[in-house]
Amino acid sequence: TMKMIVAMIQPYKLNDVKQALYKADVHKMTVTNVLGAGQQRGFTETYRGVETEVNLLKKVRLEIAVNDEFVAKTIEAIIAGARSGKIGDGKIFVMPLEQCYRIRTGEEGHDAIG
Repeated sequence: TMKMIVAMIQPYKLNDVKQALYKADVHKMTVTNVLGAGQQRGFTETYRGVETEVNLLKKVRLEIAVNDEFVAKTIEAIIAGARSGKIGDGKIFVMPLEQCYRIRTGEEGHDAIG
């Protein structure tokens, strides 16, 4: 079976996470810049004398579709690259992936993730 691994990490940790993933032989991923609120709960900033609460912080979202044998090492690599030990290091979600198709060849499932 297949899994979709979605990770929310700190932007400054992206390069470390990518390097850890490459060492784990995981080279395919989708990376998106996102805004989110978690345990950090944002911060306050003053602009032109007005204090405002900023509760959506910049994060990077990684999406990685893997076959089951790659799940553990993908998660381990993300943690190794993303962990600073401070609040806001992020989260990893693992979801079942029902099907995958490679558009170019029409391959399906296990072979399509490749």
